Amino acid sequence: MTFVADILMVAGTFGVAFYCYVLSARLKRFSTLESGMGGAIAVLSAQVDDMTRALARAQAAATGSAATLESLTLRAETAAARLEVMLASLHDLPERADDDAGDRRLRFVRRRNGRDEAETGI
Repeated sequence: MTFVADILMVAGTFGVAFYCYVLSARLKRFSTLESGMGGAIAVLSAQVDDMTRALARAQAAATGSAATLESLTLRAETAAARLEVMLASLHDLPERADDDAGDRRLRFVRRRNGRDEAETGI
């Protein structure tokens, strides 16, 4: 009985050794930098670094644009306030002296050149 137990123990040991060998080969293929999963991880890591740098540049540009926009908005608000003051001061101006200014109509006078009259025979 001990002999059978020893044979089963040796068979189990060989099975575990073969299993460890297969796992080690898979792990080597997984971790190779050129072709395996390690290569994919290295490429993704480089892309993450590039994206981080691009994000930092975009944030710097957005901060600069926000500062420029804020200064332009301040200038526009100042100009609008000045325009409001000018418009309010227009209400203080006196009316025109001649009241018939609104009743006036523009007249258009056509004059003929001497050359035109000669050509038409008038």
